[in-house]
Amino acid sequence: MRKGFTRKPKPDAAASQGPNYITPGGLQRLKDEFRFLHTRERPAVTEVVTWAASNGDRSENADYQYGKRRLRQIDSRLRFLMKRIEAAELVDPEAPRKGQAATRVFFGATVRYADDEGIERVVSIVGSDEVDLERKHISWASPLGRALMKSAEGDRVALHAPGGTANLTVLEICYERIPVEPFREPPGSEVSAKGLLLPLRANSPPDGS
Repeated sequence: MRKGFTRKPKPDAAASQGPNYITPGGLQRLKDEFRFLHTRERPAVTEVVTWAASNGDRSENADYQYGKRRLRQIDSRLRFLMKRIEAAELVDPEAPRKGQAATRVFFGATVRYADDEGIERVVSIVGSDEVDLERKHISWASPLGRALMKSAEGDRVALHAPGGTANLTVLEICYERIPVEPFREPPGSEVSAKGLLLPLRANSPPDGS
């Protein structure tokens, strides 16, 4: 039996803490992962567990014991994903904005700023389920996200971090599409091992409606 992979929730992604603001791409990724686990990976693991259970003493059966553990992991992840999807508050960065909603930093903004040494950086403010440091996507609830929140171009803000306080100057704010890395089938999944490469049904919710 292949040792599949089920991603654990990030520490700042607890389902019970605050509103779950999320971009369209981030919500789609959660739905795609839920659909993969619910309709493909869990049935594949269940099939292996059933086969392993027919092979004798379950207490000495490594495939059976590992399969049952994987099912518990999958079910835990499915519950987490469902809570995140149900609590999602969708915010589209490309939606038309007026007034301060267009000129100040809010969820979905892409911000260019500089530190006291003049080093410029660009970040996009997303939900905790979408954090991707390689793409410079930071959580709105992170120290940097909170420091930039509600600022306007030309404002100086203070970033309070464990290493000290840094002063930042907001140079540019824009609202545009934030590309989120799509969900991809884990290479170590049971479905992948079986070669059951069925396409995901994009753009449909976990309940199939």
